Amino acid sequence: MDFCHQHNLVDPETAGRERSFGIRVTLPAGDTLRNVVGDDWERLHWFATEGERDAAFEQMAIRHGYYRNTDSPTQVLEKISR
Repeated sequence: MDFCHQHNLVDPETAGRERSFGIRVTLPAGDTLRNVVGDDWERLHWFATEGERDAAFEQMAIRHGYYRNTDSPTQVLEKISR
């Protein structure tokens, strides 16, 4: 498969690797964004090693500088395995 954009989530050099460790991203009950994306919305990110997953989890849990001071991000992160 060809990858033509820098922003793709999968590194072309590791595209064929088995990924057994994941992070499930959901929204808490009562979050108003559910009105837009639906109550069953989730995003799954998969990693080849537990270490890669844990490092990504820590990065995703940080309040990024892109948020305004008045923003309160409410994503729920959960470590999963298959």
